[in-house]
Amino acid sequence: MAQNFDVLGIGNAIVDILIQVDDEFLKSKKLIKGSMQLVSEGDAATLYAELGKCIECSGGSAANTVAGLASMGARTSYIGKIHDDQLGKVFKHDINTIGTSFNTPPSFSGPGTAHCIVLVTPDAERTMCTYLGACVNLTETDIDESIVRSSKFSYLEGYLWDPEPAKAAFRKTIHIAHDEGNKVALSLSDPFCVNRHHGEFLKLVKDDIDILFANEDEIKMLYSTDNLQDAAQRAQHDCDIVAITCGARGCIVVNKDEISNIQGINVSNLIDTTGAGDLYAAGFLYGLSIDKPIGECGALGNLVASKIITHLGARPDINLKEFVEKAAY
Repeated sequence: MAQNFDVLGIGNAIVDILIQVDDEFLKSKKLIKGSMQLVSEGDAATLYAELGKCIECSGGSAANTVAGLASMGARTSYIGKIHDDQLGKVFKHDINTIGTSFNTPPSFSGPGTAHCIVLVTPDAERTMCTYLGACVNLTETDIDESIVRSSKFSYLEGYLWDPEPAKAAFRKTIHIAHDEGNKVALSLSDPFCVNRHHGEFLKLVKDDIDILFANEDEIKMLYSTDNLQDAAQRAQHDCDIVAITCGARGCIVVNKDEISNIQGINVSNLIDTTGAGDLYAAGFLYGLSIDKPIGECGALGNLVASKIITHLGARPDINLKEFVEKAAY
C-alpha cells in the first residue's frame, strides 16, 4: 500500500495542566519526583483545586511526538480516544491545527477527556498525575487498518499497556504494521510503567518491536540492571534500533553493528522537561523517515529536545522545520 504517512502515533489523548511548584509541595502530596502516577477523577479534581494559575495545553506522549514531527514537515496521523466535551474539542483542534490527521471517533458517554496535572519543580523536572478518562475506551475497533498500512512507522506509547482494551489495540496495530512490512516503534514511557508490566514489556520488545525509545532509568528497569552499558548491550540483541536518552549528557544510539554515544546540547535557559523525551523521539523518527544514519537521528533528537525544554509545555512553540534547517540538519 502507498505510504501516505511517515509516522502514525497511537497513545493516550490528554490535555496537560501545567503549574510550577516546589519540592515541598511534592513531599506534602507524597509524590515521587519525575514519576507519572494514575489518579481518579476525584483525586485529580482535589489536586487541581489546590493549585494556582495553570497553563492548559494539549499533550499525551505520542501526540506530542507526532506534533513535533508535523512541525518538522513529516506527514503524520494520530489515533487516540477523547470524549465529546470541551477538553476533547481542544485536543482535536490543537493536533489538527499543527498538521496531524486525527479522526478517531470520540466517546459520547462515560468518562471525560483525559487530563494530566504536570507539576514542574525549579529544577525543571516534571511529576505527573494522570486521569486517563476517555483514554481507557480506546479499543481495537478504533485502529484504522488502512492508516496503519499506509504509515511507514507506527509509534506506540508504553502507557497504552495499562488499560486492557488499549493493549488489544496495541497488538492489532503491531500485527497490521508488520503484515504490511512497516516498522513499529515503542516508547517505554515511564520506569513505573515498565515495572508494572515488566515481563510483558520484555517479551514485547524481544518479539515485536523494531525501534525502542527509553531513558536510562527505563532501559535499566527493563533489563533489571543498574549498569547502563549492560542494558544497552542487551537491548542491541532485541531490537534493530534503540535510542536511549541520558538527559544533559545526550543519548546512546544502538543498532546491530554498534553502540554510540551522542553528545548532548548545552541549554542555559532550562524551564520544563515535560516534552523532552517525546520531542527527542520526534527528531529521531524524522531522521529515520528521511533515511539519515542513526547517529544523525540521535543528534537531531537531541537538538529538538533541547528546544522544547526552554518553555512550559510539550508542544513546539516555533516552526521546527525552520529551526532544524537553521541548525544545518
